[in-house]
Amino acid sequence: MSVASTPAERRQLVQALPELDAADSVAITRFLDAAWAEHGLARASVDSYRRDLEGLARWRSGQVGGLAGVDRAGLFDYLAWRTRHGWSPRSNARLLSALRAFFADSVRRGARSDDPTALLDPPKLPRLLPKALAESQIDALLAAPDVDTALGLRDRAMLELMYAAGLRVSELVGLPATAVNLRQGVLRVTGKGSKERLVPLGEESQHWLERYLQQARPQLANKRSVPADAGGQVPLFIEPSLRPPSRQAFWHLVKRYALVAGIDIARISPHALRHSFATHLLNRGADLRALQMLLGHSSLSTTQIYTLVAREHLQKLHARHHPRG
Repeated sequence: MSVASTPAERRQLVQALPELDAADSVAITRFLDAAWAEHGLARASVDSYRRDLEGLARWRSGQVGGLAGVDRAGLFDYLAWRTRHGWSPRSNARLLSALRAFFADSVRRGARSDDPTALLDPPKLPRLLPKALAESQIDALLAAPDVDTALGLRDRAMLELMYAAGLRVSELVGLPATAVNLRQGVLRVTGKGSKERLVPLGEESQHWLERYLQQARPQLANKRSVPADAGGQVPLFIEPSLRPPSRQAFWHLVKRYALVAGIDIARISPHALRHSFATHLLNRGADLRALQMLLGHSSLSTTQIYTLVAREHLQKLHARHHPRG
């Protein structure tokens, strides 16, 4: 079979596998419920783990022991199958994280005596530098929405806030209305692992947030009451349907505004504004520890990759302007 070059083709490959065995389904759900309740595993991580574990279980459907009975050789075969069909090393590394957690839990509960992932090395991942936009490109992107419309004003506020606070896309679209304190100029963000952080807001982002809340949000709501989500929180940013924008919807509008701003969309990613926030702060002398807190990174090593971006920027400036560059 040919390599599945797109996510849609890879999903079709998985959908063509046999249905999930009932025993495997119960085992996966029990593990994920415990991971969520006891260890605070984020909902997005729970969903990712479920997809990864169910993929292996369906691939092994009909084999002795199913998911619970897989051995090290079986995991090698499955990883080789995924690699042949176009899954990236990064995807396989995430899969291995899910498998390690699942089988460690199985050993801890006495469901099996060995961990088949114990001697598996994670795939080597290339160290990819984040794609940061130039400050002039950020200015053009932020100015792209038509702020004379309710949706355009909302989009401008979202773009400004994401860049001003260095938010992840999931954090931005999931913000509750109570997260913003304009009087104090701070934003309360719930990040990965349900960890909270306070991020200061600049004058520009506060200005557009105020305009959105006073003008655009009432127009979008159209005298209707915005419903709370499953956690009892009312979303800050809404669609005309009163639901918050999805991550995919926000990604599409970023690409649309990038085209309006004359930015090559190959340089745009869902994290483009977050990466640009971090890089621009470092270029202007921000402290790495402070940046770690603003980004909500649990480890400083995660934040340090931005120093490589800043160093690359300085090298380009030196090469362009120094007489001996």
